Amino acid sequence: MAAPLSDGERRKQISVRGIAGLGDVAEVRKSFNRHLHFTLVKDRNVATPRDYYFALAHTVRDHLVGRWIRTQQHYYERDPKLGLDLEELEEIEEDAGLGNGGLGRLAACFLDSMATLGLAAYGYGIRYEFGIFNQKIVDGWQVEEADDWLRYGNPWEKARPEYMLPVHFYGRVEHTPEGVKWIDTQVVLAMPYDTPVPGYKNNTVNTMRLWSAKAPNDFNLQEFNMGDYIEAVLDRNLAENISRVLYPNDNFFEGKELRLKQEYFVVAATLQDIIRRFKSSKFGCRDPVRTCFETFPDKVAIQLNDTHPALSIPELMRILVDVEKVDWDKAWEITRRTCAYTNHTVLPEALERWPVSMFEKLLPRHLEIIYALNQMHLDHVAALYPGDIDRLRRMSVIEEGDCKRINMAHLCVIGSHAVNGVARIHSDIVKNSVFKDFYELEPEKFQNKTNGITPRRWLLLCNPGLADIIAEKIGEGFITDLSQLKKLLEFIDNETFIRDVAKVKQENKLKFAAYLEEQYKVKINPMSMFDVQVKRIHEYKRQLLNCLHAITLYNRIRCNPSKSFVPRTIMIGGKAAPGYHMAKMIIKLITSIGEVINNDPYVGDKLKVIFLENYRVSLAEKVIPAADLSQQISTAGTEASGTGNMKFMVNGALTIGTMDGANVEMAEEAGEENLFIFGMRVEDVEALDRKGYSAREYYESLPELRQAIDQISSGFFSPRDPGCFKDVVNMLMHHDRFKVFADYEAYIKCQGQVDQLFMDPREWTRKVIRNIACSGKFSSDRTITEYAREIWGVEPSATAIPPPNLPRN
Repeated sequence: MAAPLSDGERRKQISVRGIAGLGDVAEVRKSFNRHLHFTLVKDRNVATPRDYYFALAHTVRDHLVGRWIRTQQHYYERDPKLGLDLEELEEIEEDAGLGNGGLGRLAACFLDSMATLGLAAYGYGIRYEFGIFNQKIVDGWQVEEADDWLRYGNPWEKARPEYMLPVHFYGRVEHTPEGVKWIDTQVVLAMPYDTPVPGYKNNTVNTMRLWSAKAPNDFNLQEFNMGDYIEAVLDRNLAENISRVLYPNDNFFEGKELRLKQEYFVVAATLQDIIRRFKSSKFGCRDPVRTCFETFPDKVAIQLNDTHPALSIPELMRILVDVEKVDWDKAWEITRRTCAYTNHTVLPEALERWPVSMFEKLLPRHLEIIYALNQMHLDHVAALYPGDIDRLRRMSVIEEGDCKRINMAHLCVIGSHAVNGVARIHSDIVKNSVFKDFYELEPEKFQNKTNGITPRRWLLLCNPGLADIIAEKIGEGFITDLSQLKKLLEFIDNETFIRDVAKVKQENKLKFAAYLEEQYKVKINPMSMFDVQVKRIHEYKRQLLNCLHAITLYNRIRCNPSKSFVPRTIMIGGKAAPGYHMAKMIIKLITSIGEVINNDPYVGDKLKVIFLENYRVSLAEKVIPAADLSQQISTAGTEASGTGNMKFMVNGALTIGTMDGANVEMAEEAGEENLFIFGMRVEDVEALDRKGYSAREYYESLPELRQAIDQISSGFFSPRDPGCFKDVVNMLMHHDRFKVFADYEAYIKCQGQVDQLFMDPREWTRKVIRNIACSGKFSSDRTITEYAREIWGVEPSATAIPPPNLPRN
């Protein structure tokens, strides 16, 4: 019998099948060698691993190009002999960290699903020169480093200077008999870079187009002509700073002018691009043919991913009314039928509220349009609710006060034909709380679209061992129809399958343990429970509750060192926004707890606390397949959906979580008894708010909680700086919006149930199989099919486009 394939060999086979499927082996080799030849500089004839990576990436890109062009036309009418370690080359690729928490990652899953479903879709964004910072932990504290991800170039992108577009800022508005003119503006050029987005085995290759800011050659020409040539050239940086760096805040609004510039920059360039494509009748033609915009919403759907592209609404109005001379009411109808808005958060501090004074200076015409739209909207509300002044105040796009502000979420709601939340519980909160007045006005506008993840990356690619044993049992249909995982339910008592699932998990744990030892010199017990919480560091996500459990376990071990304990390795990872003091203190607390526990001889292998440095997609792909327990413990009613929860579920981790976000639907799909659900529900949180939350009551009535807090407070975990965590303790005791103590007792008890089950590996694995089998709903293919049918008015296609070497028909 042949020896089983290692994980690396399985990944290699997947890659080889992919590359070999692109063309015949000889052609692939020839193309690879050609690229390698041109990659090497004249004075160097020894190839480095990075040379091999670029040669391979360019080879794959070449083979995608034919399909890419064919796909665009269609919308308008490791081979083993390469002798390379593909896994080693994959490690050279930089993460394109062009988003914060789940928002950008979700968009990437959506792009994969749209291509796989054959939808004629484009993803637009900014090509940040520096993405989300790299996180270093120095003496237990987070330190940020610039993410220079383009340092060695990016082999997957293609610059498209022929589609460069102007974007205007500042200036003034002139009302003339011929119409409104926005004049005396500063111009910045938007240079597009295209990245191919291949569908799964359907020859479809869609486009992700990212814009980079460039100064025009006449930038600051006045200064130029006054003789300050050097100064004028250096000032080009001011324009190009627009796409320099990603703002690293997740679920927090920071009203900086540069951020508003970024938001308008991506919107203005994208809308010009969309309109150019609408006006052209055939592929590759740049001459306008269509001039009537009546059919625009039938041909174009714009999905606003949160409020960051909200300026699409006034910008589309500006183009239609000022440039294309469409009647105002007709323009408004077209805009609303074209745009739809996805809300991603209910936290008030995350909602974008831009000062009117900033708009006045930066986007004067857009401010006029927003005022006019708001007046129309309020007239409509006043007619339906005469005399209800408070309702008008609540529903206005303009918030009055010391600093007048524009509420971008309200703008999105009035300017869209559909508004959706991203999990059922979240969409209910959107309707009953955040946008209650708007829901009463237009209930038919509000929908739910529960998030999903792509099974190609988050199962097939990152966990080939698990994908293989699933395919052996039920075939490969689940890769594009994840609901087929339900077929695994018939193997829930199959001893061979139970053994195989447990074996794959153990292999993944061994591999991750080796990675941690190699990269971070951390030695962990691969037989321990891998208890994982990876996500952005935020008070509402309650990493502090996890810390309190770790301390409680530690105290129990210290109290009774000879007693048998279920060994655990608690891993916590995630970045804190650089300006978020409490989040940075939470990281310091985690690392300090780890420092004490991991070096206590009484504890030994029973408990370890590890902070996973620089959590990012490439690290997620390693840790998620290795996790036994997934922590999803936000206060009920705060996490819109979460997608990490889904990734852990499909990869065979069990979930400990609150009834929040998509956890609710996960429990519904798998059965609540197959997750470890604990704590307050939304109604309980609301009741506690009405009663008044008193942290001290819990502190005084729960001895283990009191002991943990006293240890943090007294400097037990920070002996060199006993007062280090006073701000954390003060927050928990006196102004904790997320009620950590209220769920402590239920959480500790639930963790006891986790321990009990983990001691019965067969029962644990049966629950794992049930979870995997019931995770099919959480495919982004299902999510995108719902968006397509219920919001965009298009139908996904299962028909593959013919490959480039065959006739199109």
